[in-house]
Amino acid sequence: MSVRGIDHVGVTVPDLESATLFLVRALGAEVLYDTLRRADGPRGGLETEERLGVPKGTEQRAVRMLALPRGPGIELFEFDGPRQEPPALPCDFGWQHIALYVENLDAAVEDCVRAGAVLLGRPHPLPGPEEGERNRFAYLRTPWGSTLELLTYPDPQPYERTTPRRRWRP
Repeated sequence: MSVRGIDHVGVTVPDLESATLFLVRALGAEVLYDTLRRADGPRGGLETEERLGVPKGTEQRAVRMLALPRGPGIELFEFDGPRQEPPALPCDFGWQHIALYVENLDAAVEDCVRAGAVLLGRPHPLPGPEEGERNRFAYLRTPWGSTLELLTYPDPQPYERTTPRRRWRP
């Protein structure tokens, strides 16, 4: 197996510019480049529909790659088309959230809320095999409705006593 890690996560958003602003303000993301500039779009037709498996008539309006300070990229997509469902909730099938490791959970939550996210509940201790005195997490909802988890686990975790393998940590 030659997998080395996650390169990027693709996220469809209703408005590329406002989503970019949120990710820059909340997470310190940086714009790398636009794969499809709005001025050059839209991109649609049979090739796009087959490549992405989207309904007939779907068009890409804009595509942008951002980089997190230390971690994978976030590729933003803005589409126009006959089907645009709300983001998946954690109880729905499919990729349900992105989780980002942070050094200071409280400060990261504040940054996200200040940038427009909604905190879904106060930060909680990580449970069971992940627990530790300072190991905590919180879930938030982005301005476009996707679920974002912020977590930190600076203390040793109980699972580490049962296996030499460790979670990847930035």
